Amino acid sequence: MRRAARLLAMTTLFTTIAGADAGGLIDDFAAADGLSRLGTPWRLVTDQVMGGVSSAALRRRTLDGRQALCLQGDVSLANNGGFVQVNLDLSRSGPLDASQFAGVRLLVRGNGETYNVHLKTTATSMPWQSYRADFIADTTWREIHLPFAAFSPHRLVPALDTTRLKRLGVVAIGRVMHAELCIAEVGFYE
Repeated sequence: MRRAARLLAMTTLFTTIAGADAGGLIDDFAAADGLSRLGTPWRLVTDQVMGGVSSAALRRRTLDGRQALCLQGDVSLANNGGFVQVNLDLSRSGPLDASQFAGVRLLVRGNGETYNVHLKTTATSMPWQSYRADFIADTTWREIHLPFAAFSPHRLVPALDTTRLKRLGVVAIGRVMHAELCIAEVGFYE
């Protein structure tokens, strides 16, 4: 029992440290293996998982000398759909504690559309639940700071608990649109 408790404490410590690595950097897309700095992979998810018809592609590119993860696709509201997203787990085991940080930081370039960052915590048990904040991705590289206080609960009641983060997603959602978004860095800021 003691060994399990010690292992849990070590895992919690590692998870906290991993989120704080390099000043809160989650990914700069430099790793040859395609994994984030947290050791977790990025995934592409569309509303097709629930019967929608939105489509998207995810690829790594070099733009203006920067390594980037690029999402391109079309959001459709047909069949009760309406999203395309890239996401990653913030830890390989257990929740990540980001309470030492003030919010999420992105370095992005896009097509002038509005996108969302979605955070999931241990309180988000259903797929449609998240904490959401939006931003505009201009046609030139821009650093975006989204304070945790700007994240609104979507279809759940508890306020965002930054000590229990599980997943981060960047999403084109809620309206018919062409998504074209590249992310050169994502992380937390103090």
